Amino acid sequence: MKCNFYKLMFTGVTSIIIFSMYSTLVCASSGDNIKRMDLTSSWIGYISLAIFVISYLFVMAEEYTHLRKSKPVMLASGLIWAMIAYIYKSHGLPYEAEAAVRHNVLEYSELFLFLLVAMTYINSMTERNIFEALRCWMVNRGYGYRKLFWITGTLAFFISPIADNLTTALLMCAVVMAVGKDNYKFVSLSCINIVVGANAGGAYSPFGDITTLMVWQKGFIDFFGFFNLIIPSAVNYLVPAAIMHFAVPNMIPPVSTDNIPIKRGAKRMIALFGLTIVTAVCFHQFLNLPPMLGMMTGFSYLKLLGFYLKKTHGKGYGEIQVNENIDDETPFNVFDKVAKVEWDTLLFFYGVILCVGGLGFIGYLAIVSNTLYIQMGSTFANIMIGIISAIVDNIPVMFAVLTMSPDMPLGQWLLVTFTAGVGGSLLSIGSAAGVALMGASKGRYTFFGHLKWTPIIALGYAASILAHFLVNAESFNVAVHIR
Repeated sequence: MKCNFYKLMFTGVTSIIIFSMYSTLVCASSGDNIKRMDLTSSWIGYISLAIFVISYLFVMAEEYTHLRKSKPVMLASGLIWAMIAYIYKSHGLPYEAEAAVRHNVLEYSELFLFLLVAMTYINSMTERNIFEALRCWMVNRGYGYRKLFWITGTLAFFISPIADNLTTALLMCAVVMAVGKDNYKFVSLSCINIVVGANAGGAYSPFGDITTLMVWQKGFIDFFGFFNLIIPSAVNYLVPAAIMHFAVPNMIPPVSTDNIPIKRGAKRMIALFGLTIVTAVCFHQFLNLPPMLGMMTGFSYLKLLGFYLKKTHGKGYGEIQVNENIDDETPFNVFDKVAKVEWDTLLFFYGVILCVGGLGFIGYLAIVSNTLYIQMGSTFANIMIGIISAIVDNIPVMFAVLTMSPDMPLGQWLLVTFTAGVGGSLLSIGSAAGVALMGASKGRYTFFGHLKWTPIIALGYAASILAHFLVNAESFNVAVHIR
């Protein structure tokens, strides 16, 4: 109950700030040729803001209500835009809301198609036992708790830039749970370490987090520009990990004898996933095409491999391949993997983007943009974005910033991208990785267990921001051309 109280308290305060931010942002991005009315002081504005706040409180309480997070925000988005359309039509502007909604849907569609392909690849590799085989390999090494603490955290840091921080955290948590079993202290500390490592690793790659993907697709930072954040990300992970190391039990757990081989086609699937990422990068960097188009092209690679696996199923192919099974009982079907993607998450993004778009069209975000980025300064605003993302999901926060498009140099865009990604590590509820691990750890990793180490994680947060200012000092003199 206490956890629930603090969670809602934090959410309520920060939500009001962020909800305002969201709305103002979209206003700026809806297109200069669309006539907009200032509705911030009207009943439409107040009701819309209240609807969004209430819907987001339901999102934050999902763990207790068991109401999927997509449902309240999808309802809220429809209500908000319906009211906006009504007031515009009553003032002789029947098509302005439609044009603004289409702009928002375009924003969402690019993100949706990109994530659909990435999630399908992850599901396919999971079905081929790639991640389970990796888990068993690590468990069977006979490492001590402290060594496993560093291995799982480091792997989370380096895998999350490719496989996304949520998938990586769940994989490493499975290893920790298999090894730690009843050692609650080891499991709790390792889960905290994994969350910090996964979030830090996801911050220096366009594929590591939804927020970095959004920044990359918008063109504020190019693909290779994200690598400027490797050192700050490493500092963000290493500082708390080095301190927590001494609290990890210095023991050796019993060795497991499990052995799970990968299925036929697994290695080719890994190669095609890598090729898909290369395709997306090349399409964006060299052809100025949306990364989504490269990912959808890469999706065809997986579908062709799936066709081959299905046609050759049960015909003895793969018998001479080392470390691969001949065939499993069920033929590979790529559309089964599409059906198993996180549809609730994808629809949640739809609701958030449309809600933020509606509030922005009303006019709230311009006010917040002026307050944060002009009156208080970009550095303060961007650091606060990270702290806010520890309480409210970083996706709507980053979408709000991108929609506002404040005039900042590259160094500041790198800073806000970084803080939005790693700021979620400050609380267990601050990132998808943390929330997922609270469920996967079966009570061993908790809100208050993480909160105990928040000051140490905050130390890493501050140190990593300082590292960014030192390492990337020149980037603060580089202008960003907003598309």
